[in-house]
Amino acid sequence: MKQSEVKELSVAELQEELDKSRKAYSDLKMAHAVSPLENPIQLRAVRRNTARLATELTKREQQ
Repeated sequence: MKQSEVKELSVAELQEELDKSRKAYSDLKMAHAVSPLENPIQLRAVRRNTARLATELTKREQQ
């Protein structure tokens, strides 16, 4: 998800997407620990997406 897409989401949608992203990252990490992922770059992409969502949510809460 691009930053421009993140900015268009409401606070409730941001929280929902953040929860989904954290769950996806957790699942990917567990799968990678059991047997190597075919594309381990997915971990980085999901982690960065999670950070992007969390940053936008924090930014809105401070305003």
